[in-house]
Amino acid sequence: MDEFQTVIGLEVHVELLTNSKMFCHCSTQFGSRPNTQVCPVCLGLPGTLPVVNEKAIELGIKTAIALNCKINDEFIFVRKSYFYPDLPKNFQISQYRNPVAENGYLTVGEKNIGITRIHLEEDTGKLIHDEQTGIWSCVDFNRSGIPLMEIVTEPEISSPQEAENFLQKLKRLISYLGVSDCIMEEGSLRCDANISVKRKSDLKLGTKVELKNMNSFKSVRRGLAYEEQRIIEMLKENRTVAQETRLWNEALQITEGMRTKEEAHDYRYFPEPDLLPFKIKSDLIERIKAEIGELPNEREKRFQKEYLLSSYDSAILTAEKEISDYFEKALSYHNEPKQIANWIQTELLGLLKEHHTKPGECKITPEFLAKIVKMVSQDKISGTAGKTLLKEIFLTGQDPEVLVNEKNLIQITDTKEIEKIIHEVIEQNQQAVLDYKSGKTQALGFLVGQVIKQSKNKANPGKVKEILQKKMNE
Repeated sequence: MDEFQTVIGLEVHVELLTNSKMFCHCSTQFGSRPNTQVCPVCLGLPGTLPVVNEKAIELGIKTAIALNCKINDEFIFVRKSYFYPDLPKNFQISQYRNPVAENGYLTVGEKNIGITRIHLEEDTGKLIHDEQTGIWSCVDFNRSGIPLMEIVTEPEISSPQEAENFLQKLKRLISYLGVSDCIMEEGSLRCDANISVKRKSDLKLGTKVELKNMNSFKSVRRGLAYEEQRIIEMLKENRTVAQETRLWNEALQITEGMRTKEEAHDYRYFPEPDLLPFKIKSDLIERIKAEIGELPNEREKRFQKEYLLSSYDSAILTAEKEISDYFEKALSYHNEPKQIANWIQTELLGLLKEHHTKPGECKITPEFLAKIVKMVSQDKISGTAGKTLLKEIFLTGQDPEVLVNEKNLIQITDTKEIEKIIHEVIEQNQQAVLDYKSGKTQALGFLVGQVIKQSKNKANPGKVKEILQKKMNE
Protein backbone atom coordinates (compact mmCIF):
# COMPACT_ATOMS: atom_id res chain seq x y z
CA MET A 1 0.00 0.00 0.00
CA ASP A 2 2.89 2.41 0.71
CA GLU A 3 3.80 2.62 -2.99
CA PHE A 4 0.26 3.62 -4.01
CA GLN A 5 -1.74 6.81 -3.60
CA THR A 6 -5.54 6.89 -3.42
CA VAL A 7 -7.51 9.93 -4.58
CA ILE A 8 -11.24 10.21 -3.78
CA GLY A 9 -13.87 12.80 -4.63
CA LEU A 10 -17.48 12.74 -3.43
CA GLU A 11 -20.77 13.91 -4.89
CA VAL A 12 -23.28 14.27 -2.07
CA HIS A 13 -26.97 14.73 -2.86
CA VAL A 14 -29.10 16.25 -0.11
CA GLU A 15 -32.89 16.56 -0.21
CA LEU A 16 -33.74 19.94 1.27
CA LEU A 17 -36.17 20.29 4.16
CA THR A 18 -38.96 22.22 2.45
CA ASN A 19 -42.71 21.66 2.54
CA SER A 20 -43.11 21.97 -1.23
CA LYS A 21 -41.14 20.89 -4.28
CA MET A 22 -38.48 22.85 -6.13
CA PHE A 23 -40.67 24.28 -8.90
CA CYS A 24 -44.26 23.59 -7.82
CA HIS A 25 -46.51 23.44 -4.73
CA CYS A 26 -46.67 19.64 -4.37
CA SER A 27 -45.93 18.21 -0.92
CA THR A 28 -42.54 16.68 -0.11
CA GLN A 29 -43.84 14.44 2.70
CA PHE A 30 -42.13 11.05 2.71
CA GLY A 31 -44.11 7.80 2.73
CA SER A 32 -47.29 8.80 0.88
CA ARG A 33 -48.92 6.44 -1.61
CA PRO A 34 -47.10 6.38 -4.97
CA ASN A 35 -47.98 9.15 -7.43
CA THR A 36 -50.28 11.03 -5.04
CA GLN A 37 -47.99 14.07 -4.62
CA VAL A 38 -47.71 15.11 -8.26
CA CYS A 39 -49.05 17.86 -10.54
CA PRO A 40 -48.69 18.92 -14.18
CA VAL A 41 -45.52 20.90 -13.35
CA CYS A 42 -43.50 18.11 -11.70
CA LEU A 43 -44.83 15.61 -14.27
CA GLY A 44 -43.56 17.86 -17.06
CA LEU A 45 -46.85 18.17 -18.89
CA PRO A 46 -46.97 20.53 -21.90
CA GLY A 47 -47.70 24.20 -21.18
CA THR A 48 -46.62 24.18 -17.51
CA LEU A 49 -44.21 26.72 -16.05
CA PRO A 50 -41.83 26.22 -13.09
CA VAL A 51 -41.75 28.66 -10.15
CA VAL A 52 -38.62 28.53 -7.96
CA ASN A 53 -38.95 27.62 -4.27
CA GLU A 54 -37.37 30.56 -2.42
CA LYS A 55 -36.85 28.49 0.73
CA ALA A 56 -34.66 26.02 -1.22
CA ILE A 57 -32.41 28.86 -2.39
CA GLU A 58 -32.06 30.13 1.18
CA LEU A 59 -31.13 26.64 2.43
CA GLY A 60 -28.52 26.35 -0.33
CA ILE A 61 -27.02 29.71 0.69
CA LYS A 62 -27.08 28.69 4.37
CA THR A 63 -25.09 25.53 3.55
CA ALA A 64 -22.65 27.54 1.42
CA ILE A 65 -21.96 29.97 4.27
CA ALA A 66 -21.31 27.11 6.70
CA LEU A 67 -18.96 25.44 4.18
CA ASN A 68 -16.93 28.63 3.67
CA CYS A 69 -17.99 28.94 0.03
CA LYS A 70 -18.03 31.95 -2.27
CA ILE A 71 -21.71 32.69 -2.94
CA ASN A 72 -22.28 33.87 -6.49
CA ASP A 73 -24.02 37.22 -6.94
CA GLU A 74 -25.94 35.77 -9.85
CA PHE A 75 -26.76 32.20 -10.80
CA ILE A 76 -28.90 30.51 -13.41
CA PHE A 77 -30.79 27.27 -13.85
CA VAL A 78 -30.13 25.08 -16.88
CA ARG A 79 -31.69 22.09 -18.57
CA LYS A 80 -29.70 18.88 -18.24
CA SER A 81 -31.00 16.63 -20.98
CA TYR A 82 -30.98 12.85 -20.71
CA PHE A 83 -33.51 10.03 -20.95
CA TYR A 84 -34.41 7.79 -18.06
CA PRO A 85 -37.80 6.30 -17.08
CA ASP A 86 -37.94 8.20 -13.75
CA LEU A 87 -37.35 11.58 -15.46
CA PRO A 88 -40.78 12.65 -16.77
CA LYS A 89 -39.60 15.70 -18.77
CA ASN A 90 -36.56 13.94 -20.32
CA PHE A 91 -34.51 16.77 -18.82
CA GLN A 92 -33.69 17.88 -15.31
CA ILE A 93 -33.66 21.51 -14.20
CA SER A 94 -30.25 21.89 -12.58
CA GLN A 95 -27.22 24.21 -12.44
CA TYR A 96 -23.92 23.94 -14.25
CA ARG A 97 -21.35 26.71 -14.80
CA ASN A 98 -23.10 29.26 -12.58
CA PRO A 99 -24.13 27.42 -9.38
CA VAL A 100 -25.27 28.92 -6.08
CA ALA A 101 -21.78 28.71 -4.59
CA GLU A 102 -18.27 27.36 -5.14
CA ASN A 103 -14.70 27.21 -3.78
CA GLY A 104 -15.32 26.30 -0.12
CA TYR A 105 -13.99 23.73 2.34
CA LEU A 106 -14.90 21.54 5.31
CA THR A 107 -12.32 20.89 8.01
CA VAL A 108 -12.01 17.20 8.91
CA GLY A 109 -9.46 16.60 11.64
CA GLU A 110 -6.60 18.94 10.77
CA LYS A 111 -7.29 18.90 7.03
CA ASN A 112 -9.37 21.25 4.89
CA ILE A 113 -11.17 19.25 2.19
CA GLY A 114 -12.15 21.49 -0.69
CA ILE A 115 -15.75 21.99 -1.87
CA THR A 116 -15.78 22.53 -5.63
CA ARG A 117 -19.39 23.63 -5.92
CA ILE A 118 -22.84 23.59 -4.40
CA HIS A 119 -25.71 23.57 -6.86
CA LEU A 120 -29.48 23.19 -6.72
CA GLU A 121 -31.66 20.96 -8.87
CA GLU A 122 -34.84 18.90 -8.82
CA ASP A 123 -34.81 15.26 -7.77
CA THR A 124 -35.92 12.47 -10.08
CA GLY A 125 -38.69 9.92 -9.53
CA LYS A 126 -38.04 6.47 -8.11
CA LEU A 127 -38.12 3.15 -9.95
CA ILE A 128 -39.50 0.15 -8.06
CA HIS A 129 -38.44 -3.20 -9.50
CA ASP A 130 -39.89 -6.69 -9.10
CA GLU A 131 -36.92 -8.25 -7.30
CA GLN A 132 -38.19 -11.83 -7.62
CA THR A 133 -39.02 -12.20 -11.30
CA GLY A 134 -37.51 -9.05 -12.79
CA ILE A 135 -40.47 -8.96 -15.19
CA TRP A 136 -41.86 -5.55 -14.30
CA SER A 137 -40.80 -2.15 -12.98
CA CYS A 138 -43.01 0.67 -11.69
CA VAL A 139 -42.26 4.35 -11.25
CA ASP A 140 -43.27 6.62 -8.38
CA PHE A 141 -43.09 10.33 -9.23
CA ASN A 142 -43.72 11.57 -5.67
CA ARG A 143 -39.97 12.28 -5.34
CA SER A 144 -39.79 13.94 -8.75
CA GLY A 145 -39.18 17.67 -8.28
CA ILE A 146 -38.15 17.59 -4.62
CA PRO A 147 -35.45 20.25 -4.00
CA LEU A 148 -32.04 18.64 -4.20
CA MET A 149 -28.68 20.16 -3.30
CA GLU A 150 -25.51 18.61 -4.69
CA ILE A 151 -22.21 19.16 -2.88
CA VAL A 152 -19.17 18.23 -4.96
CA THR A 153 -15.78 17.91 -3.27
CA GLU A 154 -12.33 18.40 -4.73
CA PRO A 155 -10.44 15.09 -5.28
CA GLU A 156 -8.60 15.64 -1.99
CA ILE A 157 -9.81 12.72 0.13
CA SER A 158 -7.00 10.23 0.55
CA SER A 159 -8.61 7.14 2.13
CA PRO A 160 -11.98 5.37 2.53
CA GLN A 161 -11.94 6.16 6.25
CA GLU A 162 -11.41 9.85 5.56
CA ALA A 163 -14.36 9.75 3.15
CA GLU A 164 -16.58 8.34 5.92
CA ASN A 165 -15.29 10.96 8.39
CA PHE A 166 -16.07 13.72 5.88
CA LEU A 167 -19.63 12.47 5.36
CA GLN A 168 -20.28 12.16 9.09
CA LYS A 169 -19.12 15.72 9.69
CA LEU A 170 -21.07 17.04 6.69
CA LYS A 171 -24.24 15.28 7.87
CA ARG A 172 -23.84 16.70 11.36
CA LEU A 173 -23.45 20.22 9.95
CA ILE A 174 -26.43 19.96 7.58
CA SER A 175 -28.68 18.47 10.28
CA TYR A 176 -27.62 21.18 12.74
CA LEU A 177 -28.48 23.91 10.23
CA GLY A 178 -31.94 22.39 9.63
CA VAL A 179 -31.18 22.14 5.90
CA SER A 180 -32.15 18.44 5.68
CA ASP A 181 -33.10 15.56 7.95
CA CYS A 182 -30.30 13.54 6.27
CA ILE A 183 -32.08 10.19 6.65
CA MET A 184 -30.19 7.91 4.26
CA GLU A 185 -32.83 5.18 4.55
CA GLU A 186 -35.39 7.59 3.07
CA GLY A 187 -33.02 8.82 0.36
CA SER A 188 -32.68 12.35 1.73
CA LEU A 189 -28.88 11.94 1.81
CA ARG A 190 -27.18 10.02 -0.99
CA CYS A 191 -23.57 9.78 -2.03
CA ASP A 192 -21.63 8.79 -5.16
CA ALA A 193 -17.86 8.50 -5.04
CA ASN A 194 -15.07 8.75 -7.59
CA ILE A 195 -11.88 6.87 -6.79
CA SER A 196 -8.55 6.52 -8.56
CA VAL A 197 -5.31 4.89 -7.45
CA LYS A 198 -1.81 5.52 -8.82
CA ARG A 199 1.75 4.68 -7.97
CA LYS A 200 3.29 7.52 -6.01
CA SER A 201 6.04 7.74 -8.61
CA ASP A 202 3.49 8.43 -11.40
CA LEU A 203 2.82 12.05 -12.30
CA LYS A 204 -0.64 11.46 -13.78
CA LEU A 205 -3.69 10.48 -11.74
CA GLY A 206 -5.00 6.95 -12.14
CA THR A 207 -8.12 6.02 -14.10
CA LYS A 208 -11.26 7.21 -12.34
CA VAL A 209 -13.94 4.72 -11.28
CA GLU A 210 -17.37 5.92 -10.15
CA LEU A 211 -19.06 4.07 -7.30
CA LYS A 212 -22.84 4.15 -6.71
CA ASN A 213 -25.57 2.47 -4.63
CA MET A 214 -24.05 3.11 -1.20
CA ASN A 215 -26.83 3.63 1.34
CA SER A 216 -24.87 4.23 4.55
CA PHE A 217 -21.60 5.80 5.66
CA LYS A 218 -20.20 2.34 6.40
CA SER A 219 -21.19 1.27 2.87
CA VAL A 220 -19.24 4.21 1.47
CA ARG A 221 -16.15 3.23 3.44
CA ARG A 222 -16.44 -0.48 2.64
CA GLY A 223 -17.22 0.12 -1.03
CA LEU A 224 -14.25 2.45 -1.46
CA ALA A 225 -11.95 0.10 0.48
CA TYR A 226 -12.96 -2.83 -1.75
CA GLU A 227 -12.48 -0.77 -4.90
CA GLU A 228 -9.14 0.59 -3.68
CA GLN A 229 -7.84 -2.93 -3.14
CA ARG A 230 -9.26 -4.17 -6.47
CA ILE A 231 -7.48 -1.41 -8.40
CA ILE A 232 -4.19 -1.92 -6.54
CA GLU A 233 -4.21 -5.62 -7.41
CA MET A 234 -4.83 -4.76 -11.07
CA LEU A 235 -1.96 -2.27 -11.09
CA LYS A 236 0.37 -4.81 -9.51
CA GLU A 237 -0.49 -7.23 -12.32
CA ASN A 238 -0.06 -4.47 -14.95
CA ARG A 239 -3.70 -4.80 -16.03
CA THR A 240 -5.65 -1.86 -17.46
CA VAL A 241 -8.17 -0.23 -15.15
CA ALA A 242 -11.34 0.64 -17.06
CA GLN A 243 -13.12 3.96 -16.57
CA GLU A 244 -16.51 2.76 -15.48
CA THR A 245 -19.41 3.04 -13.07
CA ARG A 246 -19.66 0.27 -10.51
CA LEU A 247 -22.34 -0.63 -7.97
CA TRP A 248 -21.74 -1.62 -4.35
CA ASN A 249 -23.39 -4.95 -3.52
CA GLU A 250 -24.14 -4.70 0.20
CA ALA A 251 -25.12 -8.38 0.54
CA LEU A 252 -21.92 -9.71 -1.06
CA GLN A 253 -19.70 -6.82 0.12
CA ILE A 254 -18.24 -6.39 -3.38
CA THR A 255 -18.45 -3.90 -6.25
CA GLU A 256 -19.94 -4.96 -9.57
CA GLY A 257 -19.60 -3.40 -13.03
CA MET A 258 -22.59 -1.36 -14.21
CA ARG A 259 -21.45 0.49 -17.35
CA THR A 260 -18.23 1.69 -18.95
CA LYS A 261 -17.61 5.40 -19.46
CA GLU A 262 -15.34 5.70 -22.46
CA GLU A 263 -16.62 9.20 -23.17
CA ALA A 264 -18.18 11.89 -21.02
CA HIS A 265 -21.95 12.02 -21.42
CA ASP A 266 -23.21 15.03 -23.38
CA TYR A 267 -26.07 16.48 -21.35
CA ARG A 268 -26.56 19.36 -23.81
CA TYR A 269 -26.80 21.97 -21.05
CA PHE A 270 -28.53 25.21 -21.97
CA PRO A 271 -30.17 27.97 -19.87
CA GLU A 272 -33.66 27.11 -18.65
CA PRO A 273 -35.85 29.38 -20.83
CA ASP A 274 -38.69 29.54 -18.29
CA LEU A 275 -36.55 30.86 -15.42
CA LEU A 276 -34.72 34.19 -15.29
CA PRO A 277 -31.23 34.54 -13.74
CA PHE A 278 -31.26 35.05 -9.96
CA LYS A 279 -29.44 37.91 -8.29
CA ILE A 280 -28.48 37.46 -4.64
CA LYS A 281 -28.43 40.61 -2.53
CA SER A 282 -25.89 41.04 0.26
CA ASP A 283 -28.59 41.77 2.85
CA LEU A 284 -30.10 38.29 2.24
CA ILE A 285 -26.71 36.69 2.91
CA GLU A 286 -26.29 38.76 6.09
CA ARG A 287 -29.75 37.75 7.31
CA ILE A 288 -29.00 34.06 6.76
CA LYS A 289 -25.62 34.42 8.53
CA ALA A 290 -27.43 35.88 11.54
CA GLU A 291 -29.89 32.96 11.52
CA ILE A 292 -27.03 30.42 11.55
CA GLY A 293 -25.31 31.98 14.56
CA GLU A 294 -22.84 29.64 16.27
CA LEU A 295 -21.79 26.63 14.19
CA PRO A 296 -21.63 23.16 15.82
CA ASN A 297 -17.81 23.03 16.03
CA GLU A 298 -17.68 26.38 17.82
CA ARG A 299 -20.53 25.44 20.13
CA GLU A 300 -18.97 22.08 20.96
CA LYS A 301 -15.72 23.76 22.03
CA ARG A 302 -17.65 26.33 24.09
CA PHE A 303 -19.62 23.60 25.87
CA GLN A 304 -16.36 21.93 26.89
CA LYS A 305 -14.84 25.18 28.11
CA GLU A 306 -17.86 26.89 29.66
CA TYR A 307 -19.73 23.87 31.09
CA LEU A 308 -16.73 21.52 31.59
CA LEU A 309 -18.42 18.78 29.56
CA SER A 310 -16.49 15.93 27.93
CA SER A 311 -15.86 15.97 24.18
CA TYR A 312 -18.32 13.06 23.86
CA ASP A 313 -21.12 14.88 25.73
CA SER A 314 -20.49 18.08 23.78
CA ALA A 315 -20.57 16.28 20.44
CA ILE A 316 -23.91 14.61 21.26
CA LEU A 317 -25.48 17.87 22.44
CA THR A 318 -24.34 19.81 19.36
CA ALA A 319 -25.40 17.21 16.79
CA GLU A 320 -28.68 19.12 16.34
CA LYS A 321 -29.30 22.81 16.93
CA GLU A 322 -32.64 22.14 18.62
CA ILE A 323 -30.95 19.88 21.19
CA SER A 324 -28.18 22.45 21.81
CA ASP A 325 -30.76 25.18 22.35
CA TYR A 326 -32.85 22.87 24.57
CA PHE A 327 -29.81 22.09 26.75
CA GLU A 328 -28.90 25.73 27.32
CA LYS A 329 -32.52 26.69 27.98
CA ALA A 330 -32.77 23.93 30.64
CA LEU A 331 -29.61 25.29 32.27
CA SER A 332 -31.33 28.64 32.77
CA TYR A 333 -33.74 26.84 35.16
CA HIS A 334 -31.24 24.50 36.87
CA ASN A 335 -27.56 25.28 36.36
CA GLU A 336 -26.08 21.78 36.63
CA PRO A 337 -24.61 21.11 33.15
CA LYS A 338 -23.44 17.53 33.68
CA GLN A 339 -26.73 16.39 35.25
CA ILE A 340 -28.85 18.07 32.55
CA ALA A 341 -26.59 16.64 29.82
CA ASN A 342 -26.92 13.11 31.24
CA TRP A 343 -30.72 13.26 31.38
CA ILE A 344 -30.96 14.62 27.84
CA GLN A 345 -28.67 11.91 26.45
CA THR A 346 -29.94 8.89 28.37
CA GLU A 347 -33.64 9.67 28.71
CA LEU A 348 -34.90 12.49 26.49
CA LEU A 349 -33.15 11.46 23.26
CA GLY A 350 -34.35 7.88 23.77
CA LEU A 351 -37.98 9.03 24.04
CA LEU A 352 -37.65 11.30 20.99
CA LYS A 353 -36.22 8.44 18.94
CA GLU A 354 -38.80 5.92 20.16
CA HIS A 355 -41.72 8.19 19.28
CA HIS A 356 -40.14 9.74 16.13
CA THR A 357 -40.58 13.21 17.64
CA LYS A 358 -38.52 16.37 17.17
CA PRO A 359 -37.38 18.40 20.22
CA GLY A 360 -39.58 21.33 19.19
CA GLU A 361 -42.66 19.08 19.19
CA CYS A 362 -41.89 17.48 22.55
CA LYS A 363 -44.18 18.16 25.54
CA ILE A 364 -41.22 17.91 27.94
CA THR A 365 -40.16 21.55 27.95
CA PRO A 366 -36.63 22.52 29.06
CA GLU A 367 -38.20 23.90 32.25
CA PHE A 368 -39.97 20.60 32.99
CA LEU A 369 -36.76 18.59 32.47
CA ALA A 370 -34.85 20.99 34.73
CA LYS A 371 -37.50 20.59 37.46
CA ILE A 372 -37.18 16.79 37.37
CA VAL A 373 -33.37 16.88 37.45
CA LYS A 374 -33.46 19.36 40.34
CA MET A 375 -35.91 17.23 42.38
CA VAL A 376 -33.73 14.14 41.83
CA SER A 377 -30.51 15.96 42.78
CA GLN A 378 -32.18 17.32 45.95
CA ASP A 379 -33.41 13.80 46.87
CA LYS A 380 -37.04 14.89 46.71
CA ILE A 381 -37.74 12.06 44.27
CA SER A 382 -35.74 9.01 43.24
CA GLY A 383 -34.06 8.66 39.86
CA THR A 384 -36.52 5.90 38.98
CA ALA A 385 -39.46 8.14 39.83
CA GLY A 386 -37.87 10.88 37.75
CA LYS A 387 -37.72 8.58 34.70
CA THR A 388 -41.35 7.56 35.23
CA LEU A 389 -42.34 11.22 35.42
CA LEU A 390 -40.47 12.01 32.24
CA LYS A 391 -42.35 9.34 30.29
CA GLU A 392 -45.71 10.54 31.57
CA ILE A 393 -44.94 14.20 30.82
CA PHE A 394 -43.85 13.21 27.31
CA LEU A 395 -47.41 11.97 26.72
CA THR A 396 -49.43 14.47 28.78
CA GLY A 397 -47.37 17.65 29.06
CA GLN A 398 -48.27 18.02 32.76
CA ASP A 399 -46.09 19.99 35.16
CA PRO A 400 -43.76 17.55 37.03
CA GLU A 401 -44.22 19.31 40.38
CA VAL A 402 -47.99 18.82 40.13
CA LEU A 403 -47.57 15.16 39.14
CA VAL A 404 -45.19 14.44 42.02
CA ASN A 405 -47.84 15.51 44.52
CA GLU A 406 -50.73 13.86 42.68
CA LYS A 407 -48.93 10.52 42.50
CA ASN A 408 -47.35 10.79 45.94
CA LEU A 409 -43.82 10.29 44.61
CA ILE A 410 -41.99 12.32 47.27
CA GLN A 411 -39.01 10.24 48.34
CA ILE A 412 -39.08 8.55 51.76
CA THR A 413 -36.12 9.77 53.79
CA ASP A 414 -37.54 9.02 57.23
CA THR A 415 -35.20 6.43 58.78
CA LYS A 416 -37.91 4.72 60.85
CA GLU A 417 -40.17 4.24 57.86
CA ILE A 418 -37.31 2.80 55.82
CA GLU A 419 -36.30 0.48 58.68
CA LYS A 420 -39.85 -0.85 58.83
CA ILE A 421 -39.80 -1.78 55.12
CA ILE A 422 -36.31 -3.29 55.48
CA HIS A 423 -37.50 -5.49 58.35
CA GLU A 424 -40.36 -6.81 56.17
CA VAL A 425 -38.01 -7.49 53.23
CA ILE A 426 -35.52 -9.37 55.42
CA GLU A 427 -38.32 -11.54 56.81
CA GLN A 428 -39.53 -12.34 53.29
CA ASN A 429 -36.08 -13.07 51.81
CA GLN A 430 -34.18 -15.22 54.30
CA GLN A 431 -32.25 -17.05 51.59
CA ALA A 432 -30.81 -13.79 50.27
CA VAL A 433 -29.80 -12.87 53.83
CA LEU A 434 -28.00 -16.21 54.23
CA ASP A 435 -26.32 -15.73 50.83
CA TYR A 436 -24.99 -12.33 51.91
CA LYS A 437 -23.72 -13.68 55.21
CA SER A 438 -21.93 -16.48 53.36
CA GLY A 439 -20.00 -13.93 51.31
CA LYS A 440 -22.23 -13.41 48.26
CA THR A 441 -22.17 -9.60 48.33
CA GLN A 442 -24.43 -9.30 45.25
CA ALA A 443 -27.30 -10.45 47.47
CA LEU A 444 -27.23 -7.00 49.08
CA GLY A 445 -28.11 -5.41 45.75
CA PHE A 446 -31.07 -7.77 45.41
CA LEU A 447 -32.36 -6.83 48.88
CA VAL A 448 -31.94 -3.09 48.19
CA GLY A 449 -34.00 -3.58 45.01
CA GLN A 450 -36.74 -5.35 46.97
CA VAL A 451 -36.91 -2.50 49.48
CA ILE A 452 -37.14 0.09 46.69
CA LYS A 453 -39.85 -1.97 44.98
CA GLN A 454 -41.86 -2.40 48.19
CA SER A 455 -41.65 1.35 48.82
CA LYS A 456 -43.05 1.93 45.31
CA ASN A 457 -39.76 3.59 44.28
CA LYS A 458 -40.07 6.20 47.03
CA ALA A 459 -37.29 5.05 49.38
CA ASN A 460 -33.95 6.81 49.04
CA PRO A 461 -31.56 4.17 47.60
CA GLY A 462 -28.52 5.57 49.43
CA LYS A 463 -30.24 5.45 52.82
CA VAL A 464 -31.70 2.00 52.09
CA LYS A 465 -28.27 0.58 51.31
CA GLU A 466 -26.68 2.21 54.35
CA ILE A 467 -29.32 1.00 56.82
CA LEU A 468 -29.62 -2.47 55.25
CA GLN A 469 -25.86 -3.06 55.26
CA LYS A 470 -25.68 -2.04 58.91
CA LYS A 471 -28.48 -4.43 59.88
CA MET A 472 -26.99 -7.31 57.89
CA ASN A 473 -23.61 -6.88 59.57
CA GLU A 474 -25.03 -6.82 63.08
